[in-house]
Amino acid sequence: MMAKLTRPATVAGTLLAISTAASAIDIYPGDYTILPPGTTLALGYVGYTPSSTFRLDGVGEIPNSSLDQTVGIARVLHYTQIGGVPVAFQAYLPFAKLTDVRVGGNSLPTNNGLGDLTLGATAFLVNRADAEYGTTVGFTMYLSVPTGKYDYGKVGAGAGTVTFTPQLGLIQGLGKNLFLDASLDVAAQPSHSDAGYDISVRPSIQLQTYLRYQFTPATSLSFGYSGTFGGKQYVDDVYTGQKTSSSQLRLFASHMLTPTWQLSAMLGKAVATEGGFKNSYSAQLRVMKIF
Repeated sequence: MMAKLTRPATVAGTLLAISTAASAIDIYPGDYTILPPGTTLALGYVGYTPSSTFRLDGVGEIPNSSLDQTVGIARVLHYTQIGGVPVAFQAYLPFAKLTDVRVGGNSLPTNNGLGDLTLGATAFLVNRADAEYGTTVGFTMYLSVPTGKYDYGKVGAGAGTVTFTPQLGLIQGLGKNLFLDASLDVAAQPSHSDAGYDISVRPSIQLQTYLRYQFTPATSLSFGYSGTFGGKQYVDDVYTGQKTSSSQLRLFASHMLTPTWQLSAMLGKAVATEGGFKNSYSAQLRVMKIF
């Protein structure tokens, strides 16, 4: 069956919501910090990711392939307490512009615009306050609903179905202004039909681990790893050769410009990818306002 996937038209048909659909939830170092009840955060993200390598699992690299992604995200969080337990509620909405989308030299149609709205609720299960060696553990349940446009055979930011993503997050103080920020999540979605095809995606796992150095309470630099595994995609029970298998190194910098404004940046580089596009690099800026 894999031989069929080398034909350009069939390859185009197997391309589901490449890369921009919600398959995992990225964090920034410090994201699982507990803030006082009543605090609200408004965040805006903008990122750019070019790719010039596309690999199908079991087939190998498909030459003359490319994908450039410009993705923005609008996000809001609110912190409160329930029964004495710190909790946070959030929502975020991505929007994407995809250009230079080619596989095997064939240009592919795209769905640009809004992606899938994601709602989240976090309960902070462990809160051991200590400036140097404190521990924070939070559990978040994310639900992504299919607000993004999805068409079988088009590349876009919508998944075409709901996605459930439970995530466990950790901040561990290591002493001497060093912190470990880590998260583990699993993205799962039910199968769905589009244009007469039955489409299913296996659960995808993402592990993120970052070592953060806090130069001052306002300024930090972090470096670490993000890996995704699983996420095999099937059409009519036939494996398409696509999955979410990627390993990336990431560098973060963050600075509080004022007591209520923060600017953060991320630069990433994929070191291994199988079953999809391998990014040449990823760059993202984040602006946060505290209310």
